[in-house]
Amino acid sequence: MLKHSSTRLALLRGAGILLVTLGIVHLVATPHIATLIRHSASPASAEQLIPPMLLNHVVVGVLLIPLGLLTAYAAPHAASGASWAQVTVRTIAMSVATLPIVLFGLMGTRHYFDAPLFVVGAALTVIVAVTLLAVAFAR
Repeated sequence: MLKHSSTRLALLRGAGILLVTLGIVHLVATPHIATLIRHSASPASAEQLIPPMLLNHVVVGVLLIPLGLLTAYAAPHAASGASWAQVTVRTIAMSVATLPIVLFGLMGTRHYFDAPLFVVGAALTVIVAVTLLAVAFAR
């Protein structure tokens, strides 16, 4: 499929950069989660829901950043055929490929698509997942 290692390198690096970007978008969106919950739940419920939701959002955002950096770091080595880098980008690709499935499976297509940050995050998630799967397993 991808015969040229320079194309593979560029796509892997690009996917890594997009993962970092997705992590940053996730962190930027975190305060909006608290606002959404405050407007959607009773004050008592919001008090119970906000801390774990914020923790979850921060943890995911923080973990996406090193995954992206690792993908970008491994990119030239994977493009040249180093086995450790192949395993790294393939493992990350498989992990990231679950994100759109979980995202749309749990969230559906409800009113979340009215929120610009959600749309950006969902689009980045799909783009990165498809790109990584195609490139990480290319020969």
